[in-house]
Amino acid sequence: MSKDNVIELVQKDDIYEVPAKQSQNNTVIIAPHPDDEIIGVYEVLIKSNPIIIYSGNTEVKRREEALKLKDHTTIKGQMFQMSVPPIFLNKNSIFYFPDPTTELHPIHRQYGMMGEQMARGGMNVIFYTTNMNAPYIHEVQESDKKEDLLNKVYPSQKSLWEYDKKYILFEGFCKWIF
Repeated sequence: MSKDNVIELVQKDDIYEVPAKQSQNNTVIIAPHPDDEIIGVYEVLIKSNPIIIYSGNTEVKRREEALKLKDHTTIKGQMFQMSVPPIFLNKNSIFYFPDPTTELHPIHRQYGMMGEQMARGGMNVIFYTTNMNAPYIHEVQESDKKEDLLNKVYPSQKSLWEYDKKYILFEGFCKWIF
């Protein structure tokens, strides 16, 4: 895949700097755990060349797996940190957060509440689900490609979707109106 559109992320004391000309009009996926970006937002991941922010306290093995995602997609960048860098906080960015009302995992709910605060503050936030129990899920059109990507990038997690195909077959998005 072409890496011409990759945002250069330079770490200085846990602060990532992104050239200002590249910080507008970004799609930013917040994934509390590596694999959430594929399970919950696969169609967005494939179509929009997003920046993905994972939880800063992700274990090393899962970080290494997550970094393989750039070999199979045209993502702009990946970060491991606990918050959204200020450079992305503008009205032109679209943020995808786990849904704080339908997610069962407490960390997903915590990140979802961060998304809710941002949405209430006027940011463009869309919520997604990873547990597929939300009333707004739809069938993924290329579920075989989604499963293939999950298996290539996250082999350590394969048992999660190997026998429970809801993680492969569905995803869902919801925008709240305030």
